[in-house]
Amino acid sequence: MDTPISHYNDLNITEATSLQNVLRKKLDLRPMSQPVRTIGGADISLNLNSDIVYAGIVILDYESLQPIGYSLIKSTNTFPYVPGYLAFREIPAIVKAFEQIPVRQRPDLIMFDGNGILHSRRMGIASHFGVLTQTATLGCAKKKLAGKYEEPENLKGAYSPVIDKNEVIGFALQTKLNVKPVFISPGNFMNLEDSRAVTLHCINKHRLPEPTRKAHEFVNLFRTDALKEGYFEIPKMTLF
Repeated sequence: MDTPISHYNDLNITEATSLQNVLRKKLDLRPMSQPVRTIGGADISLNLNSDIVYAGIVILDYESLQPIGYSLIKSTNTFPYVPGYLAFREIPAIVKAFEQIPVRQRPDLIMFDGNGILHSRRMGIASHFGVLTQTATLGCAKKKLAGKYEEPENLKGAYSPVIDKNEVIGFALQTKLNVKPVFISPGNFMNLEDSRAVTLHCINKHRLPEPTRKAHEFVNLFRTDALKEGYFEIPKMTLF
């Protein structure tokens, strides 16, 4: 990559756009070929008027969806808050959280509280991170960032395609009755159907899938000093 993540704060919007377009050419959206044993959920917490970023990756057993480890990092970032460019604020800290995980404990794929290719330049945070780290990723966003869609049926598992410039870039997915859909898209090393299937597998009783729901929970505990910075494994009998 021409621009190290340590220099993201120095980029202007034109330079950031150029970098997104370069990274887009490196996307790999072929179907997943390896079984999934563990899945990570990635999230950050910050104030719009603060440079402090609290970032975390929670690792879950894919079959049981129980947390088995987590990595938390506190960092700073000064890139401006601009829709479509949030990865430049969040990626540096999340990469640090990822690198803090021992290689053998790193998850087989990571779900982000954000977008994959459901982005005007197909480079949401999940795609951006996936290309940088050469990992399998997908995005699960609460709001649509690009494209158009029809509301899915009010039925758990119902979905409708999100289309931008005659291209399907993700799905609006109904995860439970009487809630707004979430927006699913592949990040890297998976295709559209993979992203939908993985998300459906990770739905429990909440609107948000367990990986990103747990990541949000752990990062907020970290932010309030209930959890400490670092990488930790979770004993099997510990429940969060």
